[in-house]
Amino acid sequence: MDFRFTPQQEGFRQEVRAFLREELPRFQKGLAEEGEGGVNKAFSRRLGEKGWIGLAWPKEYGGQGLGYVQQAIYWEEMLLAGAPIGYHLVAERQMGPSIILFGTEEQKRFFLPRIMKGECGFSIGYSEPDTGSDLASLKTRAVQDGDDYVINGAKIWNSSHRGADYIWLAARTNPDAPKHRGISVFLVDLKLPGITIQPITNMANIPGFCLVTFDQVRVPKGMMVGEKDRGWHVVAGNLDFERSGIERVSYCYPLFREFVRFVREVPVGGRRLGEDPRVRARLAEMEIEYQVGRWLAYKVAWMQDQGVVPNLEASVSKLFGTEVSQRMARTMAEVLGLYGQLEPGSPWAPLQGRVERAWIYAIPRTIAGGTSEVMRNIIALRGLGLPRG
Repeated sequence: MDFRFTPQQEGFRQEVRAFLREELPRFQKGLAEEGEGGVNKAFSRRLGEKGWIGLAWPKEYGGQGLGYVQQAIYWEEMLLAGAPIGYHLVAERQMGPSIILFGTEEQKRFFLPRIMKGECGFSIGYSEPDTGSDLASLKTRAVQDGDDYVINGAKIWNSSHRGADYIWLAARTNPDAPKHRGISVFLVDLKLPGITIQPITNMANIPGFCLVTFDQVRVPKGMMVGEKDRGWHVVAGNLDFERSGIERVSYCYPLFREFVRFVREVPVGGRRLGEDPRVRARLAEMEIEYQVGRWLAYKVAWMQDQGVVPNLEASVSKLFGTEVSQRMARTMAEVLGLYGQLEPGSPWAPLQGRVERAWIYAIPRTIAGGTSEVMRNIIALRGLGLPRG
């Protein structure tokens, strides 16, 4: 791996920064809080106009063909600037590439241009009330009836539901097949009759997740992605795209940079926190871990540019990145002591209470997209070839 960016990539980074300095402030007004970057469809459409959605997609599908490293640069700058990318991120990072790999020509013609224009958002329909990490145990059924599939069941912890137009749904199409067979993937319009969306308020007191129930929902068979009963391969490929994002490690870093300035410059109890050698040591350790996680994410992007499927490396990056973000948030909270527990709105909360919010957000990030335990199993079994215990 070459650890240097090309002149073209460095120039693109500066172009993205200049764009964000000029245009981001007007899109941040009234921004909904929902994970990384929130939801702002107008901003997604603006990025579509710039041609910055689908940077790594092949040119034959309307993409720029600029590679995954350049796409990672774009995502990193968006995240560090606090840009609202929640609406198009899932569609761009996961669904577009998955449709390119597994979708029909009709699906590619319909969805890819809409995603690249910032006009189509997705939520993910994998986990269920009784099946989380054991995804292959899903119970949502899809039964063929003529030219449609009739879907019944429920999906939970679906994120980005407030901006989503479609749900990428895994359902069981053959209940008699082995556990990892008999599963198919569907592109389901969330406006179809029989779909009910119930928001779930999370630990941060934000309705960022939801329960989606399906009651006799009729989906055209043309909305199946990949082969019938072979959807596990589609799901696995989609999860590799999900776990390869640089946002896993970059989530807390903008706040961390502000926190470093805070402890360096702002007196607390008559003394700057940065004068304490224990604080300096812990913050230095966090900076080291962040830089390691950042390069792990760029390694995944580099491997994708080489045409290599980074199954092991994506799991390593996701595991390390989310746990670094959690340790970073915990470190900031512990350095502040009881002040680190104050919520936004408290007049005594340092940094507008964002440290408390970051800590709460950091906990589920080690669960979403595959728990840390699942990531360690993938690394052990697929990466190191260790026997299943």
